[in-house]
Amino acid sequence: MTDDESHDEVVPGTDEELSTADVRGYDFRGEFDFQQLLESYETTGFQATQLAEAIDIAERMQDEDATIYLTCTSNIVSSGLREVVAALVREGYVDVLITTSGSLTEDVIKTAKPFKMGEWDADEAELRERGINRLGNIFVPSDRYVWLEEYLYDFFDDFFAEKKVRTPTAFARELGETLEDEDSILKQAADNDVTVYCPALTDAEVGNFLYYYRQGYDSDVGIEILDDYDSLIEEGMLADTTGLIAVGGGVPKHHAIMTNLFRGGADYVVYISTGMEGDGSLSGAPPNEAVSWGKIKEAEKNYTQVEAEATLVFPLLVAAAFN
Repeated sequence: MTDDESHDEVVPGTDEELSTADVRGYDFRGEFDFQQLLESYETTGFQATQLAEAIDIAERMQDEDATIYLTCTSNIVSSGLREVVAALVREGYVDVLITTSGSLTEDVIKTAKPFKMGEWDADEAELRERGINRLGNIFVPSDRYVWLEEYLYDFFDDFFAEKKVRTPTAFARELGETLEDEDSILKQAADNDVTVYCPALTDAEVGNFLYYYRQGYDSDVGIEILDDYDSLIEEGMLADTTGLIAVGGGVPKHHAIMTNLFRGGADYVVYISTGMEGDGSLSGAPPNEAVSWGKIKEAEKNYTQVEAEATLVFPLLVAAAFN
């Protein structure tokens, strides 16, 4: 190989001129403009550009008056994103909320007793002795769950008084009606007629306390989930257009896309996720995989995924697209 040939391998060159936008970030000269900062994400590259795409899709959902599904896992409510979700529900931006049982219990706890900032690097055995539970760098004293058990036992008495078998949506709605905290997701959902679906209601303290309640007080009580599934499917089939924002993965994300399958797929989808695609899990699956199943419709730029931790990017998405 000659020197010229070697040079061509190292610096091949091209005659093609690309027509796409130049990569360029925010210009911090002059007065700072938050909106322009977010707009600059479009040409910043990497996940900033994915977030700009997510903002655009979320705005298109609203422009087309889509029925908007928001799904989230309980760690979202553990964090300060609880107030962000409550605001979306309060301001009428969410039509359907699908979440986990931990979200419901933690939302209720926070109406009376806050979670506290902690640290990632903690002595776990010492925390256990002190009665403190760790969620990342958030600490939750165990007395919160003692209080919750008492609150739910009083609630169960009324909830099952006239009808022994109830649904998760009825549980969420009637529990929300008992709350007074304006930052409560359940209260805002109850006040604004937003249905909260929780297909895995027993997978948290609710399940534990229901077990003890049934054993000790009323063996006839139970939770029926199929009625909720029927309602969720039918609601989607009646919608002209649907939009989905999935914050995290798991059962809530899949429940949303699976029930949209019955109407031929969701029209607009935004995922915010740190899940890894390589293990084949639903939590890590990108939106184009759902296209193969018919759970998301295939159209030009109607779905995207922001591969980032939600506390960093979800408030930015809300600030840009829902205000």
